[in-house]
Amino acid sequence: MFKNLQQYTKKLSITAIAGMTALSLAACSDTKEEGKIESGSKAEEKVKVSLYSTGSLNVQTFWEEVIPKFEEEHQDIDVELVFLAAGQGGQSTMDRMLAAKKANKDSGVDIYEGGLEDVLRGEEEGLFEKLNETNIPNIANVNEKNMDGTKELAIPHRASAVVLAYNSDKVKEVPNTPDQLYKWIKDHPGKFAYNDPTTGGSGSSFVITTLYNQLPEEAMNTQDESIMKDWDKGFQILNDLEPYLYKEGIYPKKNQGTLDLLANGEVDMVPAWSDMALEQMNNKLLPETTKLKQLEPGFTGGPAYLMVPADNDEKEKEAAQEFVNYVLTPEVQEVVIEKMYGFPGIKWDQLDQDLQKEFENVSGEYRIFNGGTLGEEINKRWQKEIAN
Repeated sequence: MFKNLQQYTKKLSITAIAGMTALSLAACSDTKEEGKIESGSKAEEKVKVSLYSTGSLNVQTFWEEVIPKFEEEHQDIDVELVFLAAGQGGQSTMDRMLAAKKANKDSGVDIYEGGLEDVLRGEEEGLFEKLNETNIPNIANVNEKNMDGTKELAIPHRASAVVLAYNSDKVKEVPNTPDQLYKWIKDHPGKFAYNDPTTGGSGSSFVITTLYNQLPEEAMNTQDESIMKDWDKGFQILNDLEPYLYKEGIYPKKNQGTLDLLANGEVDMVPAWSDMALEQMNNKLLPETTKLKQLEPGFTGGPAYLMVPADNDEKEKEAAQEFVNYVLTPEVQEVVIEKMYGFPGIKWDQLDQDLQKEFENVSGEYRIFNGGTLGEEINKRWQKEIAN
């Protein structure tokens, strides 16, 4: 009997232990489940936004450096970069946003980087959110002139401008104004070149500024085709310059074409994108004697703009605005200068004194051509009257 009692007690103990173990496992399981729910809740609190951008590799590299820094400071926001190589992205993304708006759906685009032509198109369709000091406080740091044409729908956060690139060994009296430049070209036959404007923005800028230097300042911001008749004087200047250009009117292809001529000493001066020239100077692809200068009034520049679609979820919209505001901080703007060799979106006096000094020769104000499709008309007329 005692033996039976021992066996019964042993069996009871095992059963109790098993029961306790089961309860313990169940409790652990409940705790884990609670942990999962809690973790999921935290994950749900994190707002995810997508930044759509396009351009060259340096643009992608820029965002890949900026986004992690932003996320480190804003741990409740995740930013996904959707990057499409130059020539593949801008139009398709705009079409996607416009189609989503018409269908009353979310496009999935929370922040869009594009050009002024996108701003104009977006305004017509009511596509973008108004951006001002209320939702983007750092907009106060942006140069007011660079906001022209944005209609408060976009913020220029970086830029590149066309400047004069020249061989300082050969060019002792550097032009300060367009008229002085035209005189220099005629006094130094064959030593100046600009590229075919249909193949690159530096040549296009030379042509556009030559035309619009003969017109009132506000003409840069009109899309009215009636202004085309006022281009005659500018085209006459271009015609008059042609015999004095490289090989009496040979127009290299693409922006790099003119820089190559400068690099090998065939010409002494060219219009060039500031970021391209600075990067190639830094990488020793241009001679050490190469220097840059902006004219007064300056050549046209090309800002990149950030926009926030208006129809997105409110939390996503606020997160997107927080990101845009962050991009306008001096810390990020210094990345624009040091890594992209670009111009900052904010005023130069907001930046480090050493950077201001380093870029003082090219930091003069550039102009923004806001002529829309008039740029295409200029190219057509140039091809007809100058190239042929």
